[in-house]
Amino acid sequence: MNIEKRVRELVEEKIADKPNLFIVDIKMHSNGKLVVLVDGDNGIGIDDCVAISRHVGFHLEEENVVESAYTLEVSSPGLDAPLTSIRQYVKNVGRNLSIKMADGTKREGRLSSITEDAILVEEKIKEKGKKAEVIESVIPVNQITETKVLISFK
Repeated sequence: MNIEKRVRELVEEKIADKPNLFIVDIKMHSNGKLVVLVDGDNGIGIDDCVAISRHVGFHLEEENVVESAYTLEVSSPGLDAPLTSIRQYVKNVGRNLSIKMADGTKREGRLSSITEDAILVEEKIKEKGKKAEVIESVIPVNQITETKVLISFK
């Protein structure tokens, strides 16, 4: 059985009663590190990460799914992790984003809203000799290669 598929089933089973939690990514690295990234609409606490880790670890051992030694890491995505799901975009409405486009260009702006297939971003456009102007741009999700939240320490 595919390890990542089984882990996804186990995590979904554990968070079934918590609709605000969702899986961001599950990856088994070649060095034996099994990383499970889980987030929530209002963030995720350490208690939820521990509960998921114990549930997954217990069942993986019981079922002997992983044949070699492994390390299980359950956490939320870090501040510098790219957004990968629509739920992560929803959670970050109002924050500033750095967006890499499929054509190689980069854009920055404040995420104002999202639709099923696009995000709306308020971008500051500065032309030489003119005052910066804020425009709202519709960016189709299928044209985005990576989106990261810009961290502000103001």
